[in-house]
Amino acid sequence: MFRDTKAYSSFSVDDLQEAKRFYGETLELEVDETPEGLVLHLGGGGGEVFIYPSDSYTAPKHTVINFSVENIDETVDELGRRGVRMEHYDMPEIKTDERGIFRGGEMGPSAIAWFKDPADHVLAVMQES
Repeated sequence: MFRDTKAYSSFSVDDLQEAKRFYGETLELEVDETPEGLVLHLGGGGGEVFIYPSDSYTAPKHTVINFSVENIDETVDELGRRGVRMEHYDMPEIKTDERGIFRGGEMGPSAIAWFKDPADHVLAVMQES
């Protein structure tokens, strides 16, 4: 039914210009501004994400975008140089190391690290092998 239909994800933010700066400058994604919001163009055939302003914004607790990377250590280092702080977790099923990287889970990627955008959305970088 939807096999040939264009689809995209969307989420809201409380400050559209701050989101534009973070995604466009810090993460270096291509960002187009429209009258309704922002369109993020994800590389590698990842499609688009639409970001729109909201006066009643509340950040979700789940991860909204996952970025596959070849080398998670280099990526985490570069994010740190750009002022991005990695999240740290100490839960029974997820324990990140001192750099904020979770390694060797039974399922999923071989390594994953989480960080937040200015609106408190959780984003992740993950290395598959």
